[in-house]
Formats: sequence, C-alpha cells, structure tokens
Amino acid sequence: MKLSVRTAAAVAALAVATACAPQTSGGSSSGKDEKTGTLRVWLFQEVDNAPKQKVVDAAVAAFKKTHKGTEVTVEYIPVETRAQRVKAAFNDPKSAPDVIEYGNTDTAGYVKDGGLADITKEFNGWSEAKDTDPTARQSVTVDGKIYGAPYFVGVRALYYRTDVLKDLDLEVPKTQDELAETARKIHAARPDLYGLAVGGAYTYGAMPFIWSRGGELAEGKGGSYSSTIDSAQAQKGIKAYTSLFGSANCPAAKCAGMGGNDTVTAFASGKAGMAIGGDFSHAAIEAGKVKGKYAVVPLPGVKPGSVAPAFAGGNNIGVLKSTSHRTLAVDLMKQLASKKTQGALFEAMGFLPTYTDVRQQVATEEPFVEPFVKTLASGAKFVPASPAWAQIDASLVLPTMFQEVISGKKDVAAASKDAAEKMNDAFSSVG
Repeated sequence: MKLSVRTAAAVAALAVATACAPQTSGGSSSGKDEKTGTLRVWLFQEVDNAPKQKVVDAAVAAFKKTHKGTEVTVEYIPVETRAQRVKAAFNDPKSAPDVIEYGNTDTAGYVKDGGLADITKEFNGWSEAKDTDPTARQSVTVDGKIYGAPYFVGVRALYYRTDVLKDLDLEVPKTQDELAETARKIHAARPDLYGLAVGGAYTYGAMPFIWSRGGELAEGKGGSYSSTIDSAQAQKGIKAYTSLFGSANCPAAKCAGMGGNDTVTAFASGKAGMAIGGDFSHAAIEAGKVKGKYAVVPLPGVKPGSVAPAFAGGNNIGVLKSTSHRTLAVDLMKQLASKKTQGALFEAMGFLPTYTDVRQQVATEEPFVEPFVKTLASGAKFVPASPAWAQIDASLVLPTMFQEVISGKKDVAAASKDAAEKMNDAFSSVG
C-alpha cells in the first residue's frame, strides 16, 4: 500500500481468532523470549480513531484472556511522523514497540534496516494464513521470507455517473478504448465536466493502463531490480494514460498536477463524469453531490470483459526483531490480523480484509464492495519489493514522467527512458 491509500481510507472513514505459535524462525535480536510482561504496540491513528480503537481493544482483550500474566499497551501514532518514529525505534530497542502497523510499500525498506523479524515459519504454520490473498502475501514477503501479516488491502475501480451516461445515451465502458471514447463524448456534450478525471500526479491511477498492456515497473528481486518502465509495453500504457489529458477530456493546465484525492474530489463534487477511485473513496463520494447518482465497476482492461490490474495498497502488522517477547508478539500480531479482527475492522472502518473468504463474505453484506473484490480477484499488482521504492516514490519519478509527456516537454520514449535511469540509480543505491 502506498500509505496514501491508508490515509485516504482514514479520511473516508467508511471502515476473523487466537492462533498458537509454532516453532519460531529464529530468535529475537535481544536474545530473549520472555513469556510474560508488557507488550507495546504502535498502530496508525485514523482521522476518526474511535471505531478502530474499539476493534483493537476487543482483539487485545481476547489476546490477554489466553495469555495470562501479559499486559498490552497500544499507542496510536500519526502517519505523517511514522518514518522518524520507526527509524528511532529500530535504533533504540529499549524504547521500541514489540508490534507495529506499517504501510505495505515500507516492507522492503524496514527489512533492509534490520527492523522487522522474519516470521516465515509462524506465518506458514498459521491456519488462517492459507486464505490470505496472494498479492497481500507478497506485500509482506522479501526474497522469499515473510516479515509480517497483511492487515487490510485497498484497490481502485471505475466510478461513473449513472445519470450522465443515461442522459447522453452512453454505455458503461467495457475496454480502455471505450473508456477514452466515452470520456471524450461526455466532455463534448458537457464541457463543464471532465469526461474522466485523471491526474498527472496520480501514479496508482495510471499504473493499470501500463500493467494491462504487459508493462511493469521493474524486474528482478532484492537489490537487483532493474526498471522496465521504458519497455515497449510500458510505453504503450504511458501513451494511453497521457492521451486522456487535453482539451477533449481533462485539460492539462488543470489536470496535470492533480493527484488521486483531487480526481476523487472532482467526481464527488459533480465536476466529472467518471473517475478512478478506491473502495476507501466510497464514504467521501457518498458525502458529495453525486450521492445516489453513481455506480462502480472494475476498471476495464484492453480486451472486452477484462479487468485492468490494480495496485494493491494496504497495511501490514509486523513484529520488531528487537522484541524480548518474540512468541507473545507473534501471537498478538496474529490476533490483530486475524479473520475476526479484519471482519470487525471492515464493519468499523471499511478496510477491505486480506483474506479471500472474509472478503467474499463482506461483499455479500455490502454491495458497494463487489467491484473492488472482483478487481482483487482478477489479479492486483504490487510495487518492487525493494527499499529503493520509498526513494523513487518520494522523488516523484513517475509523476514527473507523466507530466513531462502531458506538457509536451518530452515524448513518451524520452520521458520513460529518463524515469528508468532515475529508478535504476535508486535501485543501485540500495544494492
């Protein structure tokens, strides 16, 4: 997940037990594995944290009931300051928590820093883990080893105005070519609307266009990643996405600088006929002017009936390598990331469960979830499991590439070549 996905979920605030621990994968760096005492937990603070806290309190109570002589203190930390807090914890085990929540794109960096415990054996021996979504499992995996449990997942799909399509006698797009054509028709008939709201800084709205054409961000593993954003397939996707900017749909002057939240806001406020938004965008859109006048379908792929691969954002729960309560910490991690807890988190916050069976269950209870569940089931994608990704993301390599093409400063080949070089520099710096 990109943490922005988790943050958006918090802003939207829409929204299973105890497992025994098998033999551990390795000892704690503290050299201890105490079976009683106090466990410290750091979780992210939501905009409206009360519903989350209620779910967590119930999970902690269940844990303490089966682990006598154990206390648990939970601290909710701001997402914005997580980097400093976590780095300090890695460097000072005495003040560090035993269990933490972290964004799934942070996994590789935290592993490189030596902060997370390898819990491969415990995870593989956990009965509930067999139902974990493969992409969510990938988000806790670095070079074949597992460093946490997936906590929740978020993906994007296509929101569209049912009233606008009906008034203009337009069908719901079934391919990306139809999507672009429909967007142009909406904007031509309703110049006050973006046909499809898109953003030059909306990396995870753009990636489905690249992935659906066979393009990838990079190839390899660990420290040996090499960018493929300038491949022929990726360039086709970049061209398809950037062609959506301009006077025929979403004017570059207004849309080149927009991010994901901007595009969702445009749709929610009635300024767009369509937008690519997440399950975590649902509450914000429901609170907007288009309530009752929209629907959601999976973002179509290149071929009719296909679904474009979406980025699987979300958060994980991990155990710090420095813990002196290794076995207890793993048990608490399982309790916090269990099917029961994830089901309760969905009800409280709208966070999509990482278990395929639990996700199907919530989809039957809440119809709005169905397109997102279908998107995940069709095969979502993740970022390279490299500590370099945080650097690539923070330095805006991909938004810069899109914006250079949109502005006409560079063509697709030149912009993607430059982006690939920047990505490779980052990959090399951590290799």
